[in-house]
Amino acid sequence: MRQITFRFSASKARAALHWMLKQAPVLDLHTVLKACYFADKDHLNKHGRPIFGATYRAMKFGPVPLEIYEMAKGEAYWLAELSAERYPWDLKAYRLTLASNDDPDLDVLSQSDIESLEAGFSQSRSMAFNARTTATHSKDWQAAELGIMKYEDMLDDTPAKAELVNYLREASRFMRL
Repeated sequence: MRQITFRFSASKARAALHWMLKQAPVLDLHTVLKACYFADKDHLNKHGRPIFGATYRAMKFGPVPLEIYEMAKGEAYWLAELSAERYPWDLKAYRLTLASNDDPDLDVLSQSDIESLEAGFSQSRSMAFNARTTATHSKDWQAAELGIMKYEDMLDDTPAKAELVNYLREASRFMRL
């Protein structure tokens, strides 16, 4: 059975992290990474596709979008993918700090992407570390058993779920996010 996989959108991830840091110039990684998870899951359930298409790993303190985590840490590979010289943030210990006065390129995000990102960021920021961790230890995280999470497990149980899973298994690798 084919896995549901998407081509990661580095430009959307950079825009999202940059936007979050424009809202709050210093953020801890847990808040940022869980905001991305909440946003991706929300968008997947409302619109049948995630925002970022990241690979999510179930880790002790909740899901981690691996590619976004690499970008947050300053991974050069993603700079090359973005044709950029540096990220508009710096990472010190576990805190991201805004390092640029430039505005984020929100043109790479659709209106529905922005709505889910705003909701995910608001949800993540409103919670303490333990509450965020608990909120992300749902059935999709549990099913992964500290491995790679599956997008089909992120979908809410609805009458249309089986049809959407079948569609995404065939189409997800060709979707442009």
